Formats: sequence, C-alpha cells, structure tokens
Amino acid sequence: QVRLVESGGGLVQAGGFLSLSCQSSEKIENVNSIDWYRQAPGKQREMVAVWPRSGSSVWPRAGSSTYADFVKGRFTMSEEPAKNTWNLMMSRLTPEDTAVYYCSVRARQRPTGAEVTYWGQGTQVTVSA
Repeated sequence: QVRLVESGGGLVQAGGFLSLSCQSSEKIENVNSIDWYRQAPGKQREMVAVWPRSGSSVWPRAGSSTYADFVKGRFTMSEEPAKNTWNLMMSRLTPEDTAVYYCSVRARQRPTGAEVTYWGQGTQVTVSA
C-alpha cells in the first residue's frame, strides 16, 4: 500500500521561506510524474509544479520541471531518493501563497501500464502580511 505524507507547512511572514516534503511509504515503480498542487479557501485546486520522469522503472530519472507562472523563480523541486522523498522549496512567499499544498505521484502499474495517481493529505501553508 502506497501512502504519501506531506510535511513542512506552517506560518511564515511575507518574504519568508518554507521547504515542504512529500514522503512515500515505499518505493514507487514506473513513476510518470511528481506533482505539487495547492488549494486556497474558496478556490479551485491549482497546479504548482510538475516534474516528469523517464529512464528507470524504480526511480525514474527526472526530466525538466514545469512551474506555474505565479511561482516561477520562487519555488524549486528536489528529491531524496534514499528516503523516498520529494521536496518543494518555497521562497519569497506572499499572502497569496496561503493554501493547503498537496503532492501527487502518477505511476504506471504492471503489467497493464495503466496509470494510477497517489495523493497525500496535504500540509497547510499560511503567509502573513
């Protein structure tokens, strides 16, 4: 059973920094993409960053990452393979970044190749003015 757990959220002042982590309970094979989303109160869930994978059936090599316009130049993704963990480093935070942040992992199942999506429970990020 694969479970994702986000951590690292909290309260920070505008202009501050936070690093979020997404840890899987086990290694996930045939990963297509590692994604981050966020949802603010009263708003639709929106994509923050996407990190497509290729080249490995266990821990695919990272391709180029894509960031939403509102976080470009401020947010950066990284990984810690030995810990089954992906990170989202956020800098120069603004009150508009306040939201629940979710990680999402898309992977292909064997032997059909059908794609499944795993979601974490989210971590709250609150940015004060």
